[in-house]
Amino acid sequence: METARMPNSASAPQSPGTTRPGPRPRWWTELTLLVLVYAAYSLGRLLARGDVSTAVDHGLAILRVEKALFLNAEHPLNRLFTSTPALGIPADFAYASLHYLVTPAVLVWLFRRRPARYRAARTWLMLSTVLGLAGFTLLPTCPPRLLAAEHGFVDTMAQYSAYGWWGDEASAPRGLGGMTNQYAAMPSLHVGWALWCGVLLWRHARTPLVKWVGAGYPLLITVVVMGTANHYFLDAVAGAAVMGLGALLTRPALRAAERVRVAAADRSGRSPTPAAVSPVDASAALSRRTPSRASPRQDPIVSGGCETSAGERFPGQRTRTSTPGTTSADDTPATAR
Repeated sequence: METARMPNSASAPQSPGTTRPGPRPRWWTELTLLVLVYAAYSLGRLLARGDVSTAVDHGLAILRVEKALFLNAEHPLNRLFTSTPALGIPADFAYASLHYLVTPAVLVWLFRRRPARYRAARTWLMLSTVLGLAGFTLLPTCPPRLLAAEHGFVDTMAQYSAYGWWGDEASAPRGLGGMTNQYAAMPSLHVGWALWCGVLLWRHARTPLVKWVGAGYPLLITVVVMGTANHYFLDAVAGAAVMGLGALLTRPALRAAERVRVAAADRSGRSPTPAAVSPVDASAALSRRTPSRASPRQDPIVSGGCETSAGERFPGQRTRTSTPGTTSADDTPATAR
């Protein structure tokens, strides 16, 4: 039955010091929050532009480390995408669109289908994005496609720009390239957000097909960002590390938010909103308060389970005196009794 698959946190008793799931978020507050956070992230990313020469130095340093460790898979992938439009053009479309389509779709799916998991997933994504913004600020990095031609990379977004809506400047629509920070390559949040989507689909999807699509999605995006020369392999590794750190910080952040919520409710004189109760617990409590209609009420048995057959008396039971013209109840002579 479906009720047997409820999350453990909803039915298990809460130990002291642990957070209980709060009420289901309202969609309009969540939408406002996400829009504000993404706007702040985009503005911060734009303002975090560093010196171009410093960004180029960081990009070349990463490339040298990868060559020393034989990790520079960007070169063969970029040559493949450049020489094969059947691979390069779909890869450019994937880079320019999936990042902004799949992630919100997974968020909406969690909100509607897995509300008990939504709050933690949203917090995980937001924390990791803030960490990524810190990386853009502290380590501006020139992507491979913007390095000098002598380093062997081709900007596939510029090569195939006639097939899409993007121009020569990153994946932004034509004419809006100046509103993006092209040196925000370390870490790769394309890979980080794809990993977030993949983990949640693998853990919470019910069909094997969706689970395997979730598992393959971050791998696909990793190949795409390297083949289009938008990121180094170590950018992808850093994106995964940022998501891992964000996952570690999610539970402490939720506990801190719960303490703030309770303190704010105390100051306003209102009791905090009670934690969510699972349908299993609610139905069990209701069944204890309301008698079942399926079975009629049973009167208590006062005989202790003993029954008598026809004509049998209890010990010491007095016989009924027969009236004239009638016999006793069992038609037995009194002397025989």
